[in-house]
Amino acid sequence: MSLQASSTVPAAGDSGAPQALEREALERELAVVLVEALNLDVAPDSVDPSAQLYGDGLGLDSIDILELALEVSRRYGFQLRSDDENNQQIFQSLRSLAAHVAQHRTT
Repeated sequence: MSLQASSTVPAAGDSGAPQALEREALERELAVVLVEALNLDVAPDSVDPSAQLYGDGLGLDSIDILELALEVSRRYGFQLRSDDENNQQIFQSLRSLAAHVAQHRTT
């Protein structure tokens, strides 16, 4: 009896490619939202997805984060709440925000 690999099993290294492309696209989209919503004087493609949003990094303050949360909530159809205990993690970086949006978006 011989066992053959199923053609539906992804090859090694292929399993994360579509998700990585979707994540990168969402990160680029959110960089545009960030720059436009906060009228930042930087190009969206210059925003490092892993850089801190608050304080060091982009230097956003709590009012900036609130404005960004409102815009993300409006565009992606879910509520970001100021009393969410995970806000520090959600808004740690553009990448962490994109991961949260990907999980919760309705539009």
